[in-house]
Amino acid sequence: MPFPEFDPVLIHLGPLPIRWYALAYVAGIVLGWWYASRLAKTERLWSPGKPPVTGPQLDDLVLWITLGVILGGRFGYALFYKPSMFAQVFTGQNWGERLELLQLWTGGMSFHGGFLGVVVAIALYANRQKINALSLGDLIAPVAPLGLFFGRIANFINGELWGRETTVPWAIRFCNARIEQMYGFCPAGNEPRHPSQLYEAGLEGLLLLIILSLAIWKWKMLKRPGFVTGLFLLGYGVCRAALENVRQPDAGLEHLPLGLTMGMILSIPMMLAGAWLIWRTLKKPVVQAPVEG
Repeated sequence: MPFPEFDPVLIHLGPLPIRWYALAYVAGIVLGWWYASRLAKTERLWSPGKPPVTGPQLDDLVLWITLGVILGGRFGYALFYKPSMFAQVFTGQNWGERLELLQLWTGGMSFHGGFLGVVVAIALYANRQKINALSLGDLIAPVAPLGLFFGRIANFINGELWGRETTVPWAIRFCNARIEQMYGFCPAGNEPRHPSQLYEAGLEGLLLLIILSLAIWKWKMLKRPGFVTGLFLLGYGVCRAALENVRQPDAGLEHLPLGLTMGMILSIPMMLAGAWLIWRTLKKPVVQAPVEG
């Protein structure tokens, strides 16, 4: 199946290109803000009947989370996948090479780096506002699959992060005139490959969103601080590690020990932390709201 002639730029506003990838971040943040606001306003979901933040606090937190995603995602990409970016700050031949680390528009973001950035943002904000960090994490974790879904769709539109070679009927050749013009060749070659970006959108995005929603709205697990956060960590780690089997490893990282990929290695601590949080929260009784009267 040929790759559609997608243009990564939706529209040009004068000299400013509006890219699908940027819109994916905007959509994830805006919808995540809306969903988190809805959760925070539904007091019956929380124990002991009180959400961890007020409306104004959530508005402030969104800025912290956004900075955590962007800075963590970029620095994580450089740390995990392209350490030369750090060296180029000092050894680059020109300012373009020296500032590559800050050139977000050139692509290169790591989910695991963004996740760590969000963890730091939540910890700092919770400490500053005297809020239970686990409950704050439970508020943010359910909205993450929204951003993951839109981000993976944008990856597909950009024709990046493709899958391994395959003969399945829905395989795609990630090569078209635009890609050839941009690079002078097709980095993915002409071989049919798994559209792993769409698999990730379905599992890390939609499926994980459904599972977390069931935990919140049906099983009332926001009453156990840390459970929803743990479920997200475990669920994402399992989905990502499984999909790494059909996703093409990053260049230079194809032959890691034990047949692992960098995505698998970074997901293992998430799975362990998630399982531990779930075990820890289920051991504790639910805190009941005080009876009035």
